[in-house]
Amino acid sequence: MAANFIEVRNATKTFRMQYHRSMKQMAIAKVKGQRTHDVFNAVDDVSFTVEQGEAIGLMGLNGSGKSTLLKLVSGVMRPDAGSVLTRGRIAGLIATGAGFDPLLTGRENLWLQAAILGMSEAETRRKFDEIVAFANLGKFLETPVTYYSSGMKARLGFAVAIHVDSDIFIADEALAVGDRPFKRKCKKKMDEIKASGTTIFYVSHSPGAVRDLCSRVLVLEKGRLVFDGGVDEGIQLLKYDDKPKKGAAATAGGATVTNVNGDLEEDV
Repeated sequence: MAANFIEVRNATKTFRMQYHRSMKQMAIAKVKGQRTHDVFNAVDDVSFTVEQGEAIGLMGLNGSGKSTLLKLVSGVMRPDAGSVLTRGRIAGLIATGAGFDPLLTGRENLWLQAAILGMSEAETRRKFDEIVAFANLGKFLETPVTYYSSGMKARLGFAVAIHVDSDIFIADEALAVGDRPFKRKCKKKMDEIKASGTTIFYVSHSPGAVRDLCSRVLVLEKGRLVFDGGVDEGIQLLKYDDKPKKGAAATAGGATVTNVNGDLEEDV
């Protein structure tokens, strides 16, 4: 029987939605009897398990709690209630440029990112040339990351993460950034990781990418797990198709969203 490499039990993560940015605005709102904030669960009583070697797609509309759940699984955040347990070494790309120091060069950030992901100096040195070749940044490797485009940051971050020897690999739309040749290279590498028996936890809005990579789908809606099953059924539930839709995602009315401990949370 395969071991559970991810075990989420009744996990809940609560955030505070602040309607006013200054003390003056808050004071005026209180005098007028207006609400100054609301509290909501970005992840709400979610439970599931992932066995060794499974490739799981996490899907849902914007604001459904996907990125927050991914951060709980990766250990970046802790649940306010319930538990999130993982087994083995975790690697992956949670967000473009996460963990980068903008004042350091690409080369220096490569070493920094490798250390953050748990790679030893000897391991990083052994894989350095392969990582550089995969990122294919050319002379920009010696340029401060502050001048990088989002695509260049994603290429460097993914190049490091994909070369970490891990038991669980997580990615948040990592394959959606970059030009076609880089996407093909990422897809090939992800297939290799899957074939090696590594457990994959992949967040995506792309039905095609999820169908290619995953054998099971979890669907979140307003922080709650509403589906856990086959890929095609999950995609049908979301009414997704392979054609991009016009229009931008709605924002939260200009509100600033933080967790209950006061940490800024831009995308929940």
